Amino acid sequence: MQLIDPSHPLYKPLWVRILIVAVCFGWAAVETFGSQPFWAMLSGALGVYSAWMLLLNFKPQPPAATNDAPARDDVAEDDGPAEDKK
Repeated sequence: MQLIDPSHPLYKPLWVRILIVAVCFGWAAVETFGSQPFWAMLSGALGVYSAWMLLLNFKPQPPAATNDAPARDDVAEDDGPAEDKK
């Protein structure tokens, strides 16, 4: 089961991925200092999972090939109805 989709465009910048991991571990520290071991373990586990998915196992998608040529219509401008070309 995959909780984090690393191919989502939100996770492309490195600072976003680092921020998510830091918030998870930071919240685990808050819960530890607040004497809440269950929530500290839960937040820490989420931090480990997000670090694994977003930092260690992250494979960025190559940029999509863009076509800079303008789109062509199927019918050229000088083509008229077939009846006119006799």
